[in-house]
Amino acid sequence: MTLSVAVSGASGYAGGEILRLLADHPDVEIRTVTAHSSAGQPILAHQPHLRSLAHLELQATTPEILAGHDVVFLALPHGQSAQYTDALADTPLVIDAGADHRLTSPADWAAFYGGTHAEPWAYGVPELPVAGGKQRENLRGVSRIAAPGCNASTVSLSLAPGVAAGVIDPGDIVSVLAVGPSGAGKSAKTNLLASEILGTANPYAVGGTHRHIPEIRQALAAAGAPADGIRISFTCSGPTSPRSVSRSIARRTGSSPSPRSTISSRARPEPPCSP
Repeated sequence: MTLSVAVSGASGYAGGEILRLLADHPDVEIRTVTAHSSAGQPILAHQPHLRSLAHLELQATTPEILAGHDVVFLALPHGQSAQYTDALADTPLVIDAGADHRLTSPADWAAFYGGTHAEPWAYGVPELPVAGGKQRENLRGVSRIAAPGCNASTVSLSLAPGVAAGVIDPGDIVSVLAVGPSGAGKSAKTNLLASEILGTANPYAVGGTHRHIPEIRQALAAAGAPADGIRISFTCSGPTSPRSVSRSIARRTGSSPSPRSTISSRARPEPPCSP
């Protein structure tokens, strides 16, 4: 069975990566690609490496154009996906690559994003330890999935197995990440010009303000950490490599004689999820 797919935000970095992963899938037909200001242009004007999709033109992002597909990917800026979800009620599977449906706490959404808190969807990290097993089981058969944030999934997957095993103290975590500027999206920004960032490693969203912090706390709580006992220092800096996330994490371990083997046993076995 071939699934028809629409990808919104297809001119951006997230949309382009989704298209790259789907382009060679034998059971997928990429039927529709949409954008906002780039509507009417060929997809190759924005994703020149996707030669197999040369026949596609970017259409306007509207509920009417996105409807009627088996799968819809929403690769839109934060706060813009929720406006389409009601109109896509009849779509069998919708996957949001933005933040709109990640957080379960309205208070966290208000504090870190602002605006109306949308209904939380199943969190799309199948390897994440949760009470009773892995998040994979909670994803089976669902029709709405919230893809994780890049930094959040990197840190959560590093820590959650140890938290679930009781060998990592969630109350004393220090995480430092080097994150490529593509994580900020494709829109032109003065602080992300090459002349501004080449040869530098400027920290951003410091002082506990980074939007992925509540997402990490949520994941660690799902792995068994007490929600009021999670303390994390989280700092990102922007290196000059365009697409990467490199993290260094310091944490206290418990009394297990071999925390590394304990964590490894919790993290495996897992089928590969990378292309």
